[in-house]
Amino acid sequence: MARKTDITNILRRRIVILDGATGTELQKRGLPNGVCPELWCIAHPEAIQTLHKEYQRAGADIIYSCTFGANRIKLAQYGASDVQGINKSLAAHARDALGTTGFVAGDIGPTGRFVEPFGDLDFEEAVDIFREQITGLLDGGVDMLVIETMIDIQEARAALIAARELTDCFVMTTMTFEENGRTLNGTDPVSALVTLQSLGADAVGCNCSTGPAEMRTLVKTMKPFATVPLVAKPNAGMPELQGNETIFSMTPGEFGKYGREFADLGVNLMGGCCGTAPGHIRSLKKALEGKKPARARLNALGAVSSPRHTVFIERGGTLKIIGERINPTGKKDLQEELRNTQTGRIGAMGRQQEQKGADLLDVNVGAPGVDQRVMMKEAIKTLSVAATAPLVIDSADPGAIEEGLRIYPGRALINSISGEKGKLEKLLPLAARYGAMFILLPLTEKGVPETAEERKTVIREVYRKAQEFGFHKADIVVDGLVMTVSADSKAPRETLKTIEWADRSFRCATLLGLSNVSFGMPARPWLNAAFLGMAAARGLAMAIANPEVEEIMHIKVAGDLLNGKDRDGAIYLAHFSTGSQEKKTGPGNGALLTPGEKIVHTIIDGNRDEIEGALATALKAGEKPQDLVNSYMISAITEVGNRYDRKEYFLPQLIAGAETMKKGVAYLEPLLKENRQASTHRGTIVMATVEGDVHDIGKNIVVLMLKNQGYDIVDLGKDVPAARIIEEAKRSKAALIGLSALMTTTMVTMETTIVLARQQNLTCDFMVGGAVVTPSYASSIGAHYAKDSVDAVRLAEHLTAKTPSK
Repeated sequence: MARKTDITNILRRRIVILDGATGTELQKRGLPNGVCPELWCIAHPEAIQTLHKEYQRAGADIIYSCTFGANRIKLAQYGASDVQGINKSLAAHARDALGTTGFVAGDIGPTGRFVEPFGDLDFEEAVDIFREQITGLLDGGVDMLVIETMIDIQEARAALIAARELTDCFVMTTMTFEENGRTLNGTDPVSALVTLQSLGADAVGCNCSTGPAEMRTLVKTMKPFATVPLVAKPNAGMPELQGNETIFSMTPGEFGKYGREFADLGVNLMGGCCGTAPGHIRSLKKALEGKKPARARLNALGAVSSPRHTVFIERGGTLKIIGERINPTGKKDLQEELRNTQTGRIGAMGRQQEQKGADLLDVNVGAPGVDQRVMMKEAIKTLSVAATAPLVIDSADPGAIEEGLRIYPGRALINSISGEKGKLEKLLPLAARYGAMFILLPLTEKGVPETAEERKTVIREVYRKAQEFGFHKADIVVDGLVMTVSADSKAPRETLKTIEWADRSFRCATLLGLSNVSFGMPARPWLNAAFLGMAAARGLAMAIANPEVEEIMHIKVAGDLLNGKDRDGAIYLAHFSTGSQEKKTGPGNGALLTPGEKIVHTIIDGNRDEIEGALATALKAGEKPQDLVNSYMISAITEVGNRYDRKEYFLPQLIAGAETMKKGVAYLEPLLKENRQASTHRGTIVMATVEGDVHDIGKNIVVLMLKNQGYDIVDLGKDVPAARIIEEAKRSKAALIGLSALMTTTMVTMETTIVLARQQNLTCDFMVGGAVVTPSYASSIGAHYAKDSVDAVRLAEHLTAKTPSK
């Protein structure tokens, strides 16, 4: 195995060339449709080895092993179980093909399932699946690892954690983004970059989905924040259908012309994905000759990220508010919920604080009778879907902090690491392992240092220890350590001195736990607000506070304006505009809701824990079960779809809303049965992923959404032959057939299915969709196109409305 330094040394000198497509090239060499590429290459080693050699001769420095789908879940679909043996063999084929030159990257692709909290695949099971594959790759002699074509940031994290727990070799991680610039799960390029580079990826970037023209924007967005080399592996343009064949029409010459432009944008490693061939790589290599690589930023990045949003923590920026409300101290209802292992209230509190202006959310689940390690994990899973703000993990139990860091699909901030020896020894390694930022609390075993000078000594010592684990000042936020003015009138001044020194001399971002200053005093909001203004003038970067206290938020935005941090007063004006104030005091923010409105908000919020209680309350108030479905639940799930369509919601919130709806319908099911004869039958829809295609995530989401709209769904699963689909449609008297395909090589089977249906006089409509399907292709085969699950529901309503119910 090559050392990581061998690769990094080359990256300093020149741009590294990656190989091109494997799947489309293997098809040219005889790989049949619907056959597992990995198993076929085991049986035909000469084909894959010849391809590896051709890419090497074309100029590729790094060759990917043919193991993209060689994980436990994907291989099981073809009846294969020797995961480690298959990966070892294919890695060895690549190593033998290259001889003593070049690097072999062990290729790791997605499992085809979403990982919790976004899906049903347990996170630790996902880590174990990737660990199994990586073990085989390492045994086969790979020089490095590449985790690619990830649409789920949590799955990318699982693979990266598995890699880091097994090896210190060079690891690249690339995500694939949709036309809207986000992954299917809603992760933007910067949040993906911040999460992955902090977790230990040696290079980060994007591959697949787009051609080079479209990928330029993604790279340009990432570059200013990259502390590691950037990777780009675009397709040879966008796929086009010619007859029954999907092609990528971009020529090698056209592809190569983008090379220097990508280099100027900051790409350090570049190759090709779908549709690229050795000729494309040869052209790229030629175009990049003599081109010097761009450097990653030398300074660390002070930023935390959620799955869908990044917050920059820096000196001189606008003051950031950390919402403090998710803490069970003094909240009996929240304590009871935590003891019952429920998190619905936590999700609601997170959303409310965001609506009031919180930039981050502090998460503390410590209370008597609560298993903090279990509930920290559950709280973070809930907030990762329910809220957009990055999280601050707050616990006195290092085990609970570790559970939170491991499951969180972003880069978290730890609250906090003090100068106490025990905490330093336990928490600094954890923070380093998971790439977290942390709040430095100037506290020791001797207690709270009373003076700023004493606190400076502790801060310097903790930072010295943190440097041993690779931390920089940008990774740290210094807590000024607020003590109550009621106990010591001099205490606030010492805190302010600490803040001013940390910002202007130590040059580190700073923080206050604001409400401590007023403990035991009347009119606390005014004391807190005044102290916030004083600290902001001394360089305060963050405050832990209740964003629902108007005095705090008003002072925050006014201070940003007066301190020159709010250019042209845009934030100030938006905050005090009439529309903004109405939004912050509207329904769901403390307003009293009717039982029906509560149901609507529960589904829109995706609050699975509270839907049954909301329905029970409505039934007790005299509402009829069918009316709850027709008047509230359907309108709620429709609004979820509308928000998804407007890009206000992303796939995690869409799924959460749909599953909440599903749970609610199941709760009402016994009562609905009584009136079923009188209810309107919306029709039967047969759903299937076409023959040869084993991807069914998108189809499963469509099925869930259609069921929630009252359709009877016959889900035939994946890799379904045309004859089986038609047979079931006839048997069930289907009003509509839905077909899904994710691969360019299998979407042509949709036409085969429709032709066969017409030959057998089946007249129902067809609805088609999937990543590679286009409206023009759907029209050409006599089908209707649905771009996503929300569009599928609308299309189904239109098509079944003109089809009489059987």
